[in-house]
Amino acid sequence: APPPVDTTEVPPFTAAETAVKQPHKLERKWTFWFDNQSKPKQGAAWGSSLKKAYTFDTVEEFWSLYDQIFKPSKLTVNADFHLFKAGIEPKWEDPECANGGKWTVTSSRKANLETMWLETLMALVGEQFDDSEDICGVVASVRRSQDKLSLWTKTATNEAAQMGIGRKWKEIIDTEKISYSFHDDSKRERSAKSRYTV
Repeated sequence: APPPVDTTEVPPFTAAETAVKQPHKLERKWTFWFDNQSKPKQGAAWGSSLKKAYTFDTVEEFWSLYDQIFKPSKLTVNADFHLFKAGIEPKWEDPECANGGKWTVTSSRKANLETMWLETLMALVGEQFDDSEDICGVVASVRRSQDKLSLWTKTATNEAAQMGIGRKWKEIIDTEKISYSFHDDSKRERSAKSRYTV
């Protein structure tokens, strides 16, 4: 008879093999949104073209969604991509955004927008901001004259938090000057004045 098989000698999974099997969980869930305003329906309310696309909570899902869909170079003119914390809608009316504002950077080079968008996404899902609790999400807008990236935050009047976020974001996207406007101002006037700049 063959000798009994000794199963104690089967090597345990190496850390690397286990890691491959386990998706890498993010700190929180995030949702991608899409908004195409290039073909507004007659009389449609603002925000009616805003569509919730995907919610994810692993590094792997993030990369797959980014690679396949959410690259600004795939956007048509007058369309937006949003990445917001799950549960927060990218609208001024959302309770989490209502008292907030946004840091904005503009760019006339498409490739620039793509790089800044990706750097920002990685910083958000990777929790690189000290004041990450005050961040709602980020919006990439493709327009004919210039593209725009806006980082939305919760408490516009908390200058210390906003300056901290602004300085960090400026370093991440490696840009000249960015300015912060309050959503409340934007509701009242088309070109809201800057409240803070870094």
